[in-house]
Amino acid sequence: MTLHSLQKGQGRLIVSIPHAGTFIPDEILAGLTPAGRAVVDTDWHVDTLYDFAASLGATILAARVSRTVVDLNRSPAGEQLYPGQAETGICPTETFAGEPLYAVPPGPAEISARVERYWRPYHEALQGQFARIRALHGSVRLLDAHSIRSTIPRLFAGTLPSLNYGTNGGLSADPALVARAMAATAQSGFSQVLDGRFRGGFITRHYGNPAGNVHAIQLELAQSSYMDEDAPRPALDRVRAASLVTALQQLVEELLRE
Repeated sequence: MTLHSLQKGQGRLIVSIPHAGTFIPDEILAGLTPAGRAVVDTDWHVDTLYDFAASLGATILAARVSRTVVDLNRSPAGEQLYPGQAETGICPTETFAGEPLYAVPPGPAEISARVERYWRPYHEALQGQFARIRALHGSVRLLDAHSIRSTIPRLFAGTLPSLNYGTNGGLSADPALVARAMAATAQSGFSQVLDGRFRGGFITRHYGNPAGNVHAIQLELAQSSYMDEDAPRPALDRVRAASLVTALQQLVEELLRE
């Protein structure tokens, strides 16, 4: 099983998709609860939504392994992203709703093994593309692409906007570039917010370094904007998704510009 797919583009933009994978190795699957086997917290269809980006010249790195195995957007050192708020770790032990994923959660040795086998290759691939694109353009732009159910009371109050941009409070990307990105989707009809409940995960915060010419933006899509988010293993609603894909294309085109 290939752990991730990589389409190399010649533009300055990388689209990272760390949570759309659903593959779980049999030896891990055997120890999961029904909630764990259902992979309910997958970023469903995000890879499909960004299919167009390769044709525009963007590089696309997409994980195939489920975040239930290891969360590629968390730190192996265990630092919290949102202190004082509910969140999941590098090897999640419960769903976003708080349901247990395992009868017996993985111990430290198993977590370390998963980091080496599944987490590290994705980040090595990402770093390799940073180096390649920096050699081509002198700078890199990273769009870390995610989605989540629009209502999860355990994680946040109310209903999320459709487009949730995260820049770690302006630290991970040039504010002028962020303003251009948000302007590209402002007239789409989708609600949007900057650094709201989701300010960027490990990938955005760790790699975003404007002084070093790496500008990282996370975009968390509310799943209600393109599918029935309450359905088990929901299908992509292509009619509903069409307008969203148009907005995402405008965003990607803007991030590819000089």
